[in-house]
This record gives sequence, structure tokens and C-alpha cells, in this order.
Amino acid sequence: MVKNKADKILPSKKEKTPAKQVKKTANKKKKTNFWDDFRAKRKAKKEAEARRKAEYLATLPKEPVKRFFARLHPKRVFKWFFSWRGQKTILKTIGVLFLLMVIGIGGLFLYYKKDLDKIRLDEMSISETVNTYLDKNGVVLWKDTGNEDYRLVVDAADISPYMYQATIAIEDRNFYSHIGVDFTALIRAAFSTLSGQGVQGGSTLTQQLIKQVYFSDEAASEDRGGLTRKIKELILAIELERMYTKDQIITMYLNQSPYGGRRNGVESAARTYFGKSAKDLTLAESALLAAIPNNPAILNPYNTYGNQKLIERQHKVLDDMVSMNYISQEEANAAKEVAILDTIKPESSQYADMLAPHFVLEVREQLEEKYGISTMRAGGWTITTTLDYRAQEIAEAAVAEGAQYLSTNRSNNIAMVSVDVETSQVVAMVGSVDFFNPTYGELNVTTDSLVEPGSTIKPILDYAPLFMEREGINYGPGTILRDENINSVYCAGYSGACNLANATGQYYGNVTIRFSLGHSLNIAAVKALYINGVDNSLEIAHALGDTSYCENNSNYGLAIAIGSGCGVRLVEHANAYASLARGGSYKDLTYVLEVKNSSGDVIESWTDSEATRVVDEQVAYMVSDILSDRSARFASFNTPGFVVDGVWTATKTGTTTTTKSSQAKDSLMASYSTALATIVWNGNHDGSGIYSTSKEVVRRVVNTFMGRTHKEIYAADGRWTSGDQPIKPAGIKTLTVNGKTDIWPSWYDSKKNSGIVKETMTFNRYNKKLASECTPENYKIEIEVTKTTDPMTGKEVITADGYDTENSDPCDYVAPQVSLSTSGNNLIVVISKGSADIADYTLYVNGVEKGGISLSASGLVNGYTLNGTESSVKITITDSAGYSASSEITLTPTSSGADSED
Repeated sequence: MVKNKADKILPSKKEKTPAKQVKKTANKKKKTNFWDDFRAKRKAKKEAEARRKAEYLATLPKEPVKRFFARLHPKRVFKWFFSWRGQKTILKTIGVLFLLMVIGIGGLFLYYKKDLDKIRLDEMSISETVNTYLDKNGVVLWKDTGNEDYRLVVDAADISPYMYQATIAIEDRNFYSHIGVDFTALIRAAFSTLSGQGVQGGSTLTQQLIKQVYFSDEAASEDRGGLTRKIKELILAIELERMYTKDQIITMYLNQSPYGGRRNGVESAARTYFGKSAKDLTLAESALLAAIPNNPAILNPYNTYGNQKLIERQHKVLDDMVSMNYISQEEANAAKEVAILDTIKPESSQYADMLAPHFVLEVREQLEEKYGISTMRAGGWTITTTLDYRAQEIAEAAVAEGAQYLSTNRSNNIAMVSVDVETSQVVAMVGSVDFFNPTYGELNVTTDSLVEPGSTIKPILDYAPLFMEREGINYGPGTILRDENINSVYCAGYSGACNLANATGQYYGNVTIRFSLGHSLNIAAVKALYINGVDNSLEIAHALGDTSYCENNSNYGLAIAIGSGCGVRLVEHANAYASLARGGSYKDLTYVLEVKNSSGDVIESWTDSEATRVVDEQVAYMVSDILSDRSARFASFNTPGFVVDGVWTATKTGTTTTTKSSQAKDSLMASYSTALATIVWNGNHDGSGIYSTSKEVVRRVVNTFMGRTHKEIYAADGRWTSGDQPIKPAGIKTLTVNGKTDIWPSWYDSKKNSGIVKETMTFNRYNKKLASECTPENYKIEIEVTKTTDPMTGKEVITADGYDTENSDPCDYVAPQVSLSTSGNNLIVVISKGSADIADYTLYVNGVEKGGISLSASGLVNGYTLNGTESSVKITITDSAGYSASSEITLTPTSSGADSED
């Protein structure tokens, strides 16, 4: 029977054919062997690694610390670094750090971006600005618009192509290729700074524009805004590049950037410096302007001190333009040959309508330094200053009056500054005889120049410190400091010619400090500095206000006692005298009362502060008493200016000389009252010598300014009254020391701290010399003298008022002789003159001097005859040398009647 197909035996779906079964078994075995092999290899690798590690550790010390340092052995580190294992570890570390950096930068970007949403870059605009400067009473001194164009904004077509090229070449070579941030430049700048090769900037033009517009205040702060500002700049720079084209960005940059002084924007700079539009700038002019924004304060073309650096940077701009193929080398060389600074227009042309120009420009410079140039040039500021324009007008009139006498000493310049004593506010300033003089008019001598002060430094540097209370010997106006040749001490250490002398060429011997300071003698001033110690005196002078004196001169010697070798700023010098006028207390100089921004918010406001005590008020009073003492000066020092009619003033003059010819160079006068302290300078703008030491110019300026300002302004304002003078401090006492009566401080004690020893010496009463063995007994006189030791020379100083303590009586003098007799009722006198002529004779009758007599050639006394009432008659004669002789006769009265005179 044939079976059905369905009955044919077939493998079920779950069954496998023998061939398939074998294959499956083989695959399973193969799969099992692969994982076994993998696990076996991994295990073997771990075991090998463990054996390697164990073998490595076996080579190291067992003690943990030693093992640690053994691992750091250079050979082991080197081997690890260049091994496959070390390279793999380093790559992993770099990868992780890079990933963390990307995450960190992204996080910072997102964090700061949320704070920048309020900045609308799409609304960025550059506008023109103006600042207003006022005097203390609201008088407009200057509207700082730079001839109505403090910042002028122009379109791209109105800017020279050279200006675009020069700016890109020097500031941002990759401007057209970066996205707002040049990471290559940032890395290069960071590497240069960290490696000590110098600080480099890595900011792009876009970043700089962002900083100028939005972060100028932060950039001008002490920490310059730190990392936070930089991150914000990066974010905004990238955003700005998305919103504006490259040409728009650089045009905004050129309209915004500072170009020195008050010029913001290339158009304002072009008109100010070259008198032309920015579109007409030449290659040389464009390169010069492009050099300025790097450091506009220093590279300002009107800052003569920075001109060399400006030209160097201009040449670098031209070289960079060549390297970028903007111009050829020949064009660059031709531009370098242009005397570009000679084409700059005078700065004074910008200030034709400015009042008190030297003062206003000084205030502007101070504010720009304090708040930043870009901040101040943002405009809208209202600055109320300390200047009183009423006083300024008087100051300018006084200088104009003094200018009429410039020919008397062949000089060409005058400067003056006056400070309010109560507040140390600058109330008037004239920096030169003529601000608009094209050669030197703009230079402010009162602030920009260090002027040797001559003898005007003596009260501040020498005598104020000398009068201070100290251990040991103390000093006062009546102290004797011998005026003598001290070159052996003064010139010690000098390699060249050296000679210290007084202006008169004389030495005055044993004179008081009052005499020496009043007559401006140099010897006592040097001795005073020697006693104080140079460093101690400078510390006091700086604290009183002369902060610039010898500030940058470490080679000073005793010559600084007379104002030689170091310079002062006249405005600081005036403030130092204001400190004396205040009784020895210092206050900071003040130029600004209030600063308001464009919204009217008060940014800065002056408030009076407590003065800092520098010297005791008794010290200041003693100095002022000497400087106001007319009797202590030469007669020529009591003319107008030295003495201001109706105003108590203390005055000190000073003269300096040229180094080579010792010709007079600077003439100064310091004059202060209880209200004002004023310094006037006269000389030549180039420091050359003047014709004489005459004070004709400075004294006239002082006399006019001090007289009118007190009477017309301070009296009217109730700040001064005629007769005002320093009040004598408690403690000041009057003593007679060394035969001289003077004022002394409370701490002075003639027995304890004067250094004085008293004893008696014998003199010739007539020639005032020390008595010798040959001095007649009747010529001798006992005088009490004082002995001290000179603090500088170490010599004994003997003082006897009116007597010569150094020279002995030579006994070479023949004294006159006289005899008296009678002839009837007449008196007969016989005279034999000695070495000198007879100068005077006196008749005494009964001890009473008789006047109206004369002697005839024969010796007869005319004008008196005997009348019988005389009991004694005496005649005394005196010669021109001071010697005298007498003759007396005794008579018997015969009558009680009245004397008879013919």
C-alpha cells in the first residue's frame, strides 16, 4: 500500500537536521571560546599589570614619603611622559579640561548675557557733547565744546580712506576677518604678558568701541572693571558684529575714539589739529591721528612731553600700513619726512572765549585723570570751580601792570596763583603773562613747571622746623646763629666750585634769626637745615604743602636750604604759605566745588575738612612775625608789595641763579595775610638769566593784587577786615636774651634748653674791643656776655650786645686831652686831639649841663661867664671814635644869684 505524502516522514519545525545541528553546536562552541578568550586575556593583562606594578613598587623605598619623592625622580617622570600610558593619560586630561572650559565659557556667556539685555546695540549712536565750567559765583568760565564741536559725528564718506587704513593697521589687523573677538590676538597678548615680554592689548576695534560707549567708567576705575568687564565686552562685541557691517563699526569707532585733550572723534581732531575736515586728511596726518587713541593723555599733540613718543608711534603706524600693503614703502618714507608737529595749529586758538584759561584747563585735566577721559568727554557735565572771577580779573590786571616793567630786568614772563587761607581753595591763577603767546603762553608755570624757589623756601623748609619743640637746645627769633664763612662744612663732598655767601657778599657776625630771615641771609638758613636734618625738614615742608620739593631728587644737599637744586610747583608753594597763615595746619588744595552730570545729579561736592596740624601755632606765629617785621628787613625791602597799604601781610622774596654764569634767573615773592596766600614768579620762559635781582615786577603784582582783592572782595564779602592779623597764641612770651628782646615759644627756657652760658668779660669802653694789657684802666668796662657753641662749626660763639668779642684792643689809639681854667669871669678850654677829631663837647656847672655854648679858636667859652654861684665847672669832650676826656675845676661861690649866660 502506498502511503500518502502527508504520511511521509518530515522533520518537525522544532527538529533540526543533523547538519544544522552540527553547525549550531560548532557556533555555540566558537562563541563560548571567544568570551572565554576575552576574559582570559583580560585577566592575563590585569595580572601582568599587577606584576609590573609590583615589580615597579619593589624598586621604590617602602617608607611612604621617600616612595612619593622617588616617583617624582626626573628619569621616572620622563619615562612615563613619553610612554603610551602617559600620553594616553595626558590626552584624556586635556580633553576633560577642554570640555570643562567650553562648558565654563558657555555658562559665563549665558550668565552675563542676561545682564546685558538692557543694552540696545541696535540703538547705538554717537552724539556731540558740551561741558560747562563755572566760577564759585556761577560765572561761566568756559563751555567746553571745542569751538562748538567737542565731538563731531560724520558719515563714512567724510573720512579719509587713509584714516581707516591707518587705524586698522595699528589697532586691529584682523578686523575684517574676526567675529568681533580675535582669539589669536587674545592668546598672543596673554602669552606676552605672562612671559614678561611686555603688556599687549588683545582687544579688537569692536571691543574697544564697546568699552568706550558702555564701559568707560569701569575701564577708568582702579581695577579697570576686572574680568567681568572683559567678558561683557566679548559678548557685546560678538553681538554688535551680527547687527552692523564692518564699515559701520569702524566708522562708529572713528567718531567715538579719544584723540587727545578734549577731542573725541576724528572730525573734531582733524579740525582742531589741522584745521580741515577728516575727509581731507593726508597720509601723514592720518597716521598721526591713528597713533593717539592708544594713550590720548600722553600722545596728545599739545602735550610736548609726549611728542617724541607720538612721532615714534606714527612711524609704527606707517610701517604697519606698508606690511598690510595699504601703502608702499616710498609713500611711508615720504610721510615720515613731513614735519607733522610743525603743522599743528596752536592750542590757544581753541580757547578764544575761555575765561581764566590756565585754571580751567588745569581743572579739566584733573577731572579727566580722576574720572577718565572718555567719561568726561561724554559731555553734559557742569563743573563749579573754586575760582572767584572777581579776584581773577584783579590778578590779570596786576600781571598786566607788572608786564609794563619786564624791561627793567630783561625778562618776558610772569605767573601768579592765590589760595584762600581758610579753605585752601584756588581763587585766582595766571599761568603766564599772555596765554595766547604762541611760544610759551599755554604753559601754566604755576602747575606744570618745577621752579627753584630761592629764599622763599626758607620759612617753610628751614625756620618752621627749627622753631619746633625738640630735645636739647631750642630756638626762637632771638637766637644767635653766627653769620660767617662755613664753606668748610657746606662744601664738603662737592667736587666742583663751591662757595656759600650772602647776596650782599658780606658776613654780619653774631646776628639773630630775626635779622637773618628778615634780611634773607643764607648762612643761618643753611645752619638751620643742618640742625634740623635734611630729611626731617623735607618731611615738614611736604606736610605743609610743598609736596614736590626735592620729591624726585635723592642727591640733594644743604643747598636746598636756600632754594637751589630742587623745584616747587607754585600752587603748592602758595598752599604751604597758606598753612603758615592758618597757624601751621595743612589742608588739601581744592579746585572744584561741585560736579553734576547731564541729569543734574551731584557726582562730587566739596565739603570743608578739618585741617591737619603740622607745626605748633606758636611756630607759625614766630615765622609770620618775622616776615611781617619791617625793622628786620633792609630798607629797600619796605617798598609797596613788601608792604601793602592797609593790609597786614607777611612777605618773603626769592632769587635763583643760572647754573653756569650765576646770573639771576627766577624772581619770586610770597605774600600772605589772614585771608590769602599768594605767590608771584617772574623770569624768562626758557630759563635764561634776567638782568638784575630787582623785585620791581613781582612786588608791583603783589601790591596790586593783595591790596585790591582784600579791599574790593574779601572786605565786601565780610571775610576780612582792615587790621586783621594773626592772633598771638597762648604761650608766646617776650624775653631779653643775648641782649636782645624778642618773642619766644612757651617751651623755651634760657636756663635749661638755650645752650647759653653767661660770664663777665672786660672790654675797652670806647672802641668796644676786648681789653688788652695795654688798655688804660679808665677805659675798661665789665660786660656780661653769653657763650654758646655753634651747632654746625662747633666753634664757641660769644655775644655781647654792641661789643667786639673777637678782636682785642690794639692800644694804638691816642685819646684826646682837655684842660679847663678861668680868666676873670671867663672859662678857658685847651684841647689836644688824639687819633680822631673832636666830635662834641659838653659844659656842666654845678653838675647841670649847660646848652648853647661854643668854643672860640683861642679856647674861650662863648655863651657862659662866671657869676660867683659856681662851686664846680666841668668840660667833657668826645671824639669821633667814641673816646672822651674831661677836666673839672672847683670854685668858691661868692654870690647866690642866678647863673649868667651870654
